[in-house]
Amino acid sequence: MDLVCRPSNLRGEVTIPGSKSHTIRAVAFASLASGESRIESPLESGDTDSAARAYGALGATIARRPGAWIVRGTGGEPRAPDEVIDVGNSGTTTNVAVGSAALLREGLAVFTGDAQIRKRPSGPLLAALNGLGARVESTRGNGCPPIVVRGRLKGGSVSIECPSSQYLTSLLVNAPLADGDSVIRVTRLEEKPYVEMTLDWLARLGIRIARDGLREFRIPGGQRYVAFTRRIPADFSSATFFLCAGAIGQNDVTVRGLDLDDTQGDKAVLEYLRALGARVDMLPDGGVRVRPGRLKGCRLDLNATPDALPMLSVLACFAEGKTVLENVAQARIKETDRIAVMREVLTLLGARITERADGLEIEGGALRGAEVSGHDDHRVVMALAVAGTAIPGVTTVRTAEAATVTFPTFFDCMKKIGAEIIPPGQGVSHARL
Repeated sequence: MDLVCRPSNLRGEVTIPGSKSHTIRAVAFASLASGESRIESPLESGDTDSAARAYGALGATIARRPGAWIVRGTGGEPRAPDEVIDVGNSGTTTNVAVGSAALLREGLAVFTGDAQIRKRPSGPLLAALNGLGARVESTRGNGCPPIVVRGRLKGGSVSIECPSSQYLTSLLVNAPLADGDSVIRVTRLEEKPYVEMTLDWLARLGIRIARDGLREFRIPGGQRYVAFTRRIPADFSSATFFLCAGAIGQNDVTVRGLDLDDTQGDKAVLEYLRALGARVDMLPDGGVRVRPGRLKGCRLDLNATPDALPMLSVLACFAEGKTVLENVAQARIKETDRIAVMREVLTLLGARITERADGLEIEGGALRGAEVSGHDDHRVVMALAVAGTAIPGVTTVRTAEAATVTFPTFFDCMKKIGAEIIPPGQGVSHARL
């Protein structure tokens, strides 16, 4: 369905919902723990629903109550599901839950997902799980779902290349429950803050890991997770769209709910905004206010923050001179090839943009409204929604319903601060591009 955007001044406050990355990790750890855990303020979205369904199928009991999910875990002994597990559009759920299914003592689990998930590679993870004693295969032989998993992790020593941090996160979450000890050597790692997030969870839960930085991990097997209660912090990845929106035109946006001490890598967006020339103020009450400054192009290394690429590529169009977004080749294996997609859609809006193997070069200049596809990618859709409120003419974004995968209230938040938009379901539906 379509989102229709018209020029608007965005002014006001937005409270950001819970972190998707934290919520999915919380579901995984609680589902593998013994006893009853309480996840407070979880993100309610398509991706987190997928995590809850997947771990429910593996034997956890998840009761969703207002403001909290109560999870009774499996004690590290997941059960074989009765049906194929459909992870929807959630890559994190796919990779972490495939690792958990490798703890099965009998039976098997089959994972599939939507068309995008069936193109997202997990080959390095599958090879590592097999190297640690499991039996895991891609039914099409391409490293992508559908994936069949037969336990069980016995331990051992493996090397893994991680163009996606999710591969290493899966091993770190599940290897402590293996029968024996595991040694994981990492030959390449992108998106390091997401691994730091996982390690923080493990430390909080008392899991023993010896490591050499992020290069080698020695994980004793036979460990157990204990039940916990934890509040989920707000999502910096979701906040990125509103933080960047504040830097455009005559906008003035304050974002609330963020924890600047949290491990989320996308808090680096605040430094990116300063580098571009935006006015960023930390308010005494904990809010973050962003206003326009004289935006000037610069070079930004997005290796640790690939989810920020769609919105930053939009923001770069409003900066003087050239902006280079680099060292983020892994953005090509997200829900879409976000490097190619953002080059395509911004070109249709009038941008002067060059695609690189590892990112984008963007010359600041005037954009104009047009009809573009969101490519069923939630972050592309949200970035285009912000763009559509900042440029002349009418901008129509197709497949805009994809935004609900991680930010179900995004369009409501946009309207609250003055966006003149007609959200999906309230306009005219068209065939997808």
